[in-house]
Amino acid sequence: MSSIIREVWNYNVVEEFNVIQMLLPLSVYASFDMEFPGTIFHPDVPKHFLSSLSPPVNYSYLKANVDTMKLIQVGLTLSFVPNPHSGVVNSYVWQFNLDDFDVDSDFQNPNSITLLRETGIDFVRNKVEGISLGLFRNLLISSGLLCGPSHLNWVTFHGAYDFGFVVKILTQRPLPPNLIMFMSLVREIFGEAVFDLKHIAKFCRGLYGGLSRLAEILNVDRISGQSHQAGSDSLLTMHVFFKVKEIYFNGYLDYHLNRFKGIIHGIELPVEFQPRRMLMVPVWPQFPHVTGTIYNGLVFLWGGNI
Repeated sequence: MSSIIREVWNYNVVEEFNVIQMLLPLSVYASFDMEFPGTIFHPDVPKHFLSSLSPPVNYSYLKANVDTMKLIQVGLTLSFVPNPHSGVVNSYVWQFNLDDFDVDSDFQNPNSITLLRETGIDFVRNKVEGISLGLFRNLLISSGLLCGPSHLNWVTFHGAYDFGFVVKILTQRPLPPNLIMFMSLVREIFGEAVFDLKHIAKFCRGLYGGLSRLAEILNVDRISGQSHQAGSDSLLTMHVFFKVKEIYFNGYLDYHLNRFKGIIHGIELPVEFQPRRMLMVPVWPQFPHVTGTIYNGLVFLWGGNI
């Protein structure tokens, strides 16, 4: 199993996306994680009431924070199983360091910044050598990783903010005004095979807590990097997902696990409110290869070169 985290900066980001494009046809699973400077908007309720807040209320705080905060790191793991009966999983991991966040001037939660510094994030280096958000967006789209027909099963842990930041990057706009519109964009960008381990864990006897706690309960080791670094957390998310599949779902993406598709912890929509895929249409007759999604009167492009 490959476990080396490939550090990606502005100087090697194009080369690494070329590697991703080569591995993409072989990959069946993708997990991702975002590191950002914490949250500054919180519901004014006692901590033990947080779990009872409605999905629309949770989304309103998600939107307020994502609209305000900037990304620091993105972790991505691509995995495939060469032989389903061998128990072997091949994984490749990337940690993208972005230049968007300025620790001296941008909104932040000081406790989160302290934690990220302790895990080794160098904010000065990110600002100097990090990947520009515009380049990162363009490479995400042109790589084929997102925004099109996909064979990938996407895995995250407590992923509402992860999905939120991807939507913000790709649309270059504040998040949609309501949860149903947001989930429509999530489905358009990632497809329908989206799994949130935090949500799945609620239905697995004996599983509780954060990602590291789940790994401890399941005897899954963090084999590379450390907690609160995006690459390491994306890899651990993948390993925990495979362990959950093995123990609770007989190792398969069968009906019992598929019933959790498209449901994100904290902003769970009942099945009857799950959005349909949007209509993908050619944006201009003279450029039939360029398609887009019409959202809130705006057109967002998903691929092709103009």
